[in-house]
Amino acid sequence: MKLILRLLAFIGFIALLVSIIAYGRGYRWNFKNKSLNPTGIISINSSPNAAKVYLNGQLKGITDINLTLSPGDYKIEIKKDGYTNWNKTLKLKGELVYTIDAQLFPQNPSLTPLTNLGIVKTVSVDQTEKIIIFSDNNDPIKDGIYLFEANKRTLSLFPPLKLLILKKNIPLANINFKNTQVYFSADYKEAIFDFNSDAQENKAFLFALEGDNTNLFDVTNSKDTLIVAYEEEKTKEINKVLETFPDEISKIATSSFKMINFSPDKTKFFYQTTENLKLPLAIDPPLVAVNQTEDQRNLTKDSFYIYDKKEDKNYSLRNAQFAIGNFPQWYPDSKHLVFIESKKISVIDYDDSNKQIVYSGPFENSFFIITSDGKIITLTNLNPENNPLPDLYSIGIK
Repeated sequence: MKLILRLLAFIGFIALLVSIIAYGRGYRWNFKNKSLNPTGIISINSSPNAAKVYLNGQLKGITDINLTLSPGDYKIEIKKDGYTNWNKTLKLKGELVYTIDAQLFPQNPSLTPLTNLGIVKTVSVDQTEKIIIFSDNNDPIKDGIYLFEANKRTLSLFPPLKLLILKKNIPLANINFKNTQVYFSADYKEAIFDFNSDAQENKAFLFALEGDNTNLFDVTNSKDTLIVAYEEEKTKEINKVLETFPDEISKIATSSFKMINFSPDKTKFFYQTTENLKLPLAIDPPLVAVNQTEDQRNLTKDSFYIYDKKEDKNYSLRNAQFAIGNFPQWYPDSKHLVFIESKKISVIDYDDSNKQIVYSGPFENSFFIITSDGKIITLTNLNPENNPLPDLYSIGIK
């Protein structure tokens, strides 16, 4: 009798253990079908939080929420009053957990003036938060070249606007700032300014971006050599980052990709192909419970893509209609790209889905940068009747 009781207890223990394991893996008892069925979990988060979550059109709660569901296709919508909507269709599989992190943007972004100079030209210092500003209003006291550092906040000990040189102190007559070309060193501590003059031939000078420019160094004759050296150093820096990617990807990227920019966390890169090719798998077999947007491995020459090394997935960038040369920029979360299209500023998920217009007010259609706190800086003129030239404005989209 004792042996039977022990055997029953053992069987009961095994049954309980199996039930706990099955429950932990997402299996649930279906009372209607009288069967044990697998389920999956969708973990839905948003920024800002407390947004409404709709599943196939039905309200299920607010973010942040975990939904345990039967396998199948689900249309997920995330909404919050005063913000853009987020939506995606997901094919849920049993025993897997899918995580959604939705970024919502305000429908009415703020607009804050940053300068009062009258700007004829701006040049962003690559992927830094610095901007070269050219001001020319026939004002000898203010006209000149400035460096604006967006990462210096209002409470910083140093002002965000630094004068590099007044126009009157540049040893060249009749300078046309609009045609000035700027070439940055790899460490962005210096730059070559190639000036166009209506009275003389072009002159190039070496500027210190962090120091004094009282005595300019004429590099007109060595300009091309310096630019080549700058580009070589930048290529070395790009290759250093590519070395952190899988070998199969970094080798092809070095030979067949035109690298445009890396995400802030250096886990993704935006690139253009220089030839037709097939991108090999770096993770084989592929990971499960990853982004379900179609993985593009057959690449077409001159097309644009995003590669994500964490999931070894490659996405074709087709929904972002940007002008060549005015490429999308990464949002600070490394999950979105910001770009200009048809006099609007839009944000799109890095997998080319969920495009959202975040600003359609007035701005100059050829310049913008993204700050580390998620703001957009652009050129805007709110009163063109009185102000012939625009200035820098901050657009708050977070």
